[in-house]
Amino acid sequence: MPKPITTLLFDFDGTLLDTNELIIQTFQTVLGNHYPGKYERKDLLPFLGPTLHETFGSIDPEKTEELIAEYRAWNTSMHDELAKEFDGVSETMRLLKAAGMKMAIVSTKRNDMIEKGLALLDVEGVFDVIIGFDDVKRTKPDPEPILLALEKLEADREEALMVGDNFHDIEGGQNAGVRTAGVAWSAKGEHHLQTFGPDYMLHHISDLLELIRGEEK
Repeated sequence: MPKPITTLLFDFDGTLLDTNELIIQTFQTVLGNHYPGKYERKDLLPFLGPTLHETFGSIDPEKTEELIAEYRAWNTSMHDELAKEFDGVSETMRLLKAAGMKMAIVSTKRNDMIEKGLALLDVEGVFDVIIGFDDVKRTKPDPEPILLALEKLEADREEALMVGDNFHDIEGGQNAGVRTAGVAWSAKGEHHLQTFGPDYMLHHISDLLELIRGEEK
């Protein structure tokens, strides 16, 4: 029998906060300025999830830092206008915390942008630990950020669940030895995410409430 789930680790963008349109429009703007007509909307979906260094490094290594700077400037200026929480996130996060869950965010975003996004949610005091790009040498799917979160939470990996919208989250969780849950609202689609073998697939964030109760039976 698997141990009860006592610890929840969440990716942020595309999982709790709907930044998909923000990210896509940012890439459209930046790449459109440098490479007009080269990237259509569908071409940008693979860029959701990896770090900016990975993405822009694969596009144009010599321009990576320039592209990142332009991306961050436009993204920050439009953040609060285009980002919004996925349905039920704030309420569910508070209910999970009230149920005694240890909770952390494990993201590839810079920490200041995670905090900016959290300000759009009603989740003050919910997350015990926040692990962002600034806290690690290697991001997901490397297990480092997940293991760091577990260490800070003083949590057992056998009682932890990593929740995310991208293969980095699923493979990162698997590499860290924790259970994983994909979210069906992933911009890349439920079917795509299923191919990486998550233990669970959430169709609404509130599915977690039933999941933790089911694990406790």
